[in-house]
Amino acid sequence: MTDVTALPLAPKNPLSLGQLVKAVRNLDAGQEVLRDAGGHVTRIQFGPKWAVPPIVAVFSPNGIRDVLGRNDPAAERCTVHEEVRHLAGDSLFVLPNEPWLPRKRALQPVFTKPNVRTFGGQMSRAAQALCESWPERGEVDLDRDSRRVTMRSLGRSVLGLDLNEHDDVIAEHMHVASSYTADRALRPVRAPRWLPTPARARARAAVAAMRKVTNEMLQACRADPSLDAPLVHALLGATDPATGQPISDDDIVNDLLIFMLAGHDTTATALTYALWVLGHHPDAQHRVAEEAGRINRELTPEDVPQLGYTVQVLHEALRLCPPAAGVGRTAVRDIAVDGYRVEAGSLVLVGIYAVHRDPEYWPQPLTFNPDRFSPEAAKTRDRWQFIPFAGGARSCIGEHFARLETTLALATIVRSHEIRSIDAEFATDVPFTTVAKGPIRAHVTARR
Repeated sequence: MTDVTALPLAPKNPLSLGQLVKAVRNLDAGQEVLRDAGGHVTRIQFGPKWAVPPIVAVFSPNGIRDVLGRNDPAAERCTVHEEVRHLAGDSLFVLPNEPWLPRKRALQPVFTKPNVRTFGGQMSRAAQALCESWPERGEVDLDRDSRRVTMRSLGRSVLGLDLNEHDDVIAEHMHVASSYTADRALRPVRAPRWLPTPARARARAAVAAMRKVTNEMLQACRADPSLDAPLVHALLGATDPATGQPISDDDIVNDLLIFMLAGHDTTATALTYALWVLGHHPDAQHRVAEEAGRINRELTPEDVPQLGYTVQVLHEALRLCPPAAGVGRTAVRDIAVDGYRVEAGSLVLVGIYAVHRDPEYWPQPLTFNPDRFSPEAAKTRDRWQFIPFAGGARSCIGEHFARLETTLALATIVRSHEIRSIDAEFATDVPFTTVAKGPIRAHVTARR
């Protein structure tokens, strides 16, 4: 046991106020600025503690373990989750620890690996349909097309419908809602929630429009159990193993909404980046195409064990461009983090982006090298060094689903078309999760 009171306070970051504000609001690359100036555990203070809680940024595997790997409720969801909760209602993603546990018990069986395989095979068909729509030779936007594939697959898996038919609702309103919550959460001073503002009105309208889609499908499945919507039916049948209580319709709608929003952006970004980076590395692309080409039919979840190198490519893409650049927690009491004391009430930022690109843990960290994730290399890697889906008890419940879907899509597309990326840089924006900033252009040529 560590005597937390005897530990030194997390050291204050030496950057100027202006530099700190810029770095904190730049949720991905800003982490490296904070780390390089203040070390692997660094405290950011924008004002007196009674008015503005300190932010403690954590960028080391040991520190991340101390925050996310705890077996006690010393850290709660943070202001970002509070903003999402007030806007979109209770869901597994945002619930505080105590009400979260029964919801997790009810949902966990739905997302086990065997169950995910029953509703996670839509991506191959969606990716194949995309390949058939591509020209024999021509230019495409990898970001736009990856979003189309993900929207179609996620919609079929989650709701039993092609969300591209609702893309005017989903695409427009998703960005409005996520940008609003992230912007509010990162403001040192926020307007009270009861104050009507145009931005709040737009965000609420966006959520209402998306909830309408999920609620209509829920009610349709309740009325007709034969409808092909595997995840909706699974949620309708889910109960808390400890109490036998089912999930209410309102909570199912909230969870479906969050699965749809989080699953779309994260999977689309992972697929876009993986295709883009392979478009700059033809040798690695050839290995993926050759590996997937050995399976001369539509790929299924059962084929993933035969796609070992494709999985390595995906993991390296997730390292370089994690869809969640970081996660936040609020310390509910003083805690020890990598040898320092973090005071109760502090917002703790776990810097996934920074630890994934730290030269102390990854030699030549900006170099694309899928062999970092070979079975041999994986044995020597620290558990908390690679955390694209966070970690600990509150890691992403949809991790198996996301990995499965992205692996199948990547293999299906690359064995169908050769990709040559046009853009030298992969520009990103981080309104909430990481997304591509603008088109990601590539030349594609059908393989013979």
